[in-house]
Amino acid sequence: QVQLVESGGGLVQAGGSLRLSCAASGSVSSINAMAWFRQTPGKQREMVAIIDNSGSINYGDSVKGRFTIARDNAKNTISLQMDSLRPEDTANYLCRAYSYYGTTISWGQGTQVTVSS
Repeated sequence: QVQLVESGGGLVQAGGSLRLSCAASGSVSSINAMAWFRQTPGKQREMVAIIDNSGSINYGDSVKGRFTIARDNAKNTISLQMDSLRPEDTANYLCRAYSYYGTTISWGQGTQVTVSS
């Protein structure tokens, strides 16, 4: 099993920055890709950014050019640097781990990000 724990959320003004982290533990050798999703009440979860073991990265259209995902395989962590934050970025940000078969191994509990206008 894999456990994911997010940290780094908080309250920030529009235009500001935050850095989120997600630490994986347990059977980390089973993890291929890791991703950040976000969710607001009443809406579907939205993919923010994803990075696989080869370093291949994709971003959601709404965050391209503002957010940067990175991975530290030695520490089994991923991070999400969020710059130029907007009120519409307010959400619970969750970490997700995928197997080499593309299936979901685990979700974290999430960390809340609130951007004030």
